[in-house]
Amino acid sequence: MSKRTASWLAWSMCALSLALIALSFLLIVLILNLNTPIYFYWLEPTAIAVGYSVIGAILVPRLPHHPIGWLCCAIGFLAAVEHFSGEYAIYALVAQPNPLAGGNAALWIEYWFWIPMIGLIVFLLLLFPTGRLPSRRWRWFAWLSAAVTLTATILAAISPDAVLDTLGPSDTGRISLLNPLGVEGLPNLYRPVQALVLILALVAVASLIVVRLRRARGVERLQIKWLIYAGAIGFGGMILRTYFSPLIGESWGQGVGYLVVAVGVLGGPVAIGVAILRYRLYEIDLIINRTLVYGSLTGLLALFYFGSVTALQSLFSLLTGQSNTLAIVASTLAIAALFIPLRRRIQSFIDRRFYRRKYDAAMILEAFGTKLRDQTDLEKLCEDLAEVVDETMQPAHVSVILRSEVPSSSTTTKEQGQQDQQKGRTS
Repeated sequence: MSKRTASWLAWSMCALSLALIALSFLLIVLILNLNTPIYFYWLEPTAIAVGYSVIGAILVPRLPHHPIGWLCCAIGFLAAVEHFSGEYAIYALVAQPNPLAGGNAALWIEYWFWIPMIGLIVFLLLLFPTGRLPSRRWRWFAWLSAAVTLTATILAAISPDAVLDTLGPSDTGRISLLNPLGVEGLPNLYRPVQALVLILALVAVASLIVVRLRRARGVERLQIKWLIYAGAIGFGGMILRTYFSPLIGESWGQGVGYLVVAVGVLGGPVAIGVAILRYRLYEIDLIINRTLVYGSLTGLLALFYFGSVTALQSLFSLLTGQSNTLAIVASTLAIAALFIPLRRRIQSFIDRRFYRRKYDAAMILEAFGTKLRDQTDLEKLCEDLAEVVDETMQPAHVSVILRSEVPSSSTTTKEQGQQDQQKGRTS
């Protein structure tokens, strides 16, 4: 396939995916106007469809024979179809008093279309970043993944009961609808299929983290770090939205969870694009470092703020019998005072714990710089320099070459004349 044909096909798939996402949001507006709950999983398919479709359309024209770009295009398209089907099924079968045409077909597609999307993500993790499996021993797992994905898709497509998770202003929960192509008498296989596909995804993640990351060196290791970093942010956002947001009980907590999930899911294709195109690849260590520092700092300051506000409000209530805004002011001032020293302590801890080699190298170079100012013995200085290079960079061997050339008489005379001219100008 030529680059022109590949580019046209990839951008066509991207345009179709984005058009389906736009129609899905139009359906969301119509559903909310009818005071009906929308499809619960609206954020993840949207982010996957937009991110993977655009990145796939960027990668395919540049690397038409690399499978990662084509996998991204296919994943984005499947996510767009899955989201549109879920929203249209709710709009046609639940929001309207009389079912609309195509509602049952959309319900059937939504019930199983997410499974091949997860299957393609599994293959993406297996092939990333080289486009090949980690080793020949993983061929059996690749074939097993394809077989399990196909079997799970068929079982989900013929399962008699379809369940739609909904989210809306009036109620939240599940809507049970009859699968139009379900086989009567079969048990509901939704849970076993979901668990099976989840196990496949976990094994693929393990292959990326345990197998590839341990064996990778140089550029490939940085490429894997980018994808793992984005996946960690997405996973953290899901944990925040699912478990911590209900504990907070505030709408902004759930909003923060949705925001982190969106950033993490969109960060996946962005990380893939950075890794494959190798654009600003070497900045990942700095990004991880800053994320660990400011993420920990934000969490600690938030806990301190809410804890201090609660404690001071309780204290003022006991003393005066009413709440006082002074607690909020005092907590804000305390956070402002703690920000810089706490950031320094967290930065030092993370450097020592996670970047020990770089931390030790910086300490060695700083000590060598101090010693260099007081050292006058050239031989001793060469020994110290070789020792510092060996400790920080750990090369196979170290050699120090000193140039002992005597300047020629012409050069010396010329330099002496220039010095005399400068002295005359100064006087």
